[in-house]
Amino acid sequence: MLNAIKHKISMLSSDFEYYLARWKHSRKLPVLEEGDRYILNTLKKDGVCVTTLADLKFNSSSELLKAAYHQLSQMENLNNDHIEQKLPQIYTVTGLPEFYAWGIEKRLLNIIENYIGLPIAFHGLHLRKDFKNKHQFGTLLWHSDAEDRRIIKIIIYLNDVEEKTGPFEYIPRSLTPLFSWNYFRLYYKLWKAGYMGIDDQEVKPVIPKSAWKSCPGPAGTVILVDTKNALHHGTVRTEDRSTLFLCYTANPPERPDLCTQYWNDTYPRAELRSSLDTVKVST
Repeated sequence: MLNAIKHKISMLSSDFEYYLARWKHSRKLPVLEEGDRYILNTLKKDGVCVTTLADLKFNSSSELLKAAYHQLSQMENLNNDHIEQKLPQIYTVTGLPEFYAWGIEKRLLNIIENYIGLPIAFHGLHLRKDFKNKHQFGTLLWHSDAEDRRIIKIIIYLNDVEEKTGPFEYIPRSLTPLFSWNYFRLYYKLWKAGYMGIDDQEVKPVIPKSAWKSCPGPAGTVILVDTKNALHHGTVRTEDRSTLFLCYTANPPERPDLCTQYWNDTYPRAELRSSLDTVKVST
């Protein structure tokens, strides 16, 4: 009992320090362009904003796509048709300059810093191929990420994504405000599942399927999502899907141990530059 009380006091103290730091940093947040402020406001409302590489107009986007398609062509062709649950094929591409340059675009960092409310760290990028699967498991289950109190992950579609390709799907934060009955019901289900994810049938009684937001889109679609605070998942697909995933948190994050996968040897690394042994950029 005493240890539990000490743990609770420690958590409350940490939360107080976090909100105090955000309040202090609020006077130092970078100024945003009008279009970028729309992205920020949409993130604050629903935890997700969908845009495109074309609309973002970053100079580095064309080189990013060229490098992504080249790396996709180099990925090993897996013979996994006989496997019931096909895990995604993931390559770490953080060390390649064409990918890294896009991830540290100044306008992008400014948007994310305004949302997170603290100096930020960019942890890196994954090139990911998700395979067709008939049933929900892993990230196809509804879940919440745990790297930090606020996280921005960016998903970039590298092929056209429609229902058969398994679009990203989420529940708007406006439907599960903090400490609401819906919030408690969903996160209690997650807690019972050991935070490993819950399936559609467990979500439907709380939030009807008609309120779920699916994100289909053409190649070049960009999804910015707070994966901590917006319940989300990938959907079951009958065709493969290729994407880029980028990860940003406060610097330092609450759980730095969960961020190392974007630059260490968790996944195969594509031509990692030795000068980028530590790739985080801070603001």
